[in-house]
Amino acid sequence: MNTAPNQQQEQRKQSRDPAVWPTLQAHDSVALIDFLVDTVGFVRTAVYQDEDRVAHAQLDWPEGGGIMLGSYDPATKSWCLEPGTFGGYVVTDHVDALYERLTAAGVRVLRPIEDQPYGSREFAIADPEGNKWSFGTYRGEPRPAE
Repeated sequence: MNTAPNQQQEQRKQSRDPAVWPTLQAHDSVALIDFLVDTVGFVRTAVYQDEDRVAHAQLDWPEGGGIMLGSYDPATKSWCLEPGTFGGYVVTDHVDALYERLTAAGVRVLRPIEDQPYGSREFAIADPEGNKWSFGTYRGEPRPAE
């Protein structure tokens, strides 16, 4: 058995590129995408739709990572997520400016901006579908050395 990691495995361990993509579904995916892009600040990277039905959308966060979403389809029993049940944490270095912009836009704030005991400054909102979004400066702990 070869225990030495190959170069590709080592690069994956060091990379902080997104390898986990949170997903959600929406009753009105087109409106949710518009809200997340135009109001919150995600980047519309890919949207595959047929009229008002979104089969797949990828929205990237400008500071790294992203989400995937689509239209709610209860007939898809193997992978069906009830709209409004998603919760996500988004890292940003611009938490105060984002909070000001979202509150000025009338977005429903669930938790006002505040400093946390673990060093993050963050707040939480609800999107039009009822999903919960937390934005903050906490980037997670460094990966342990091997």
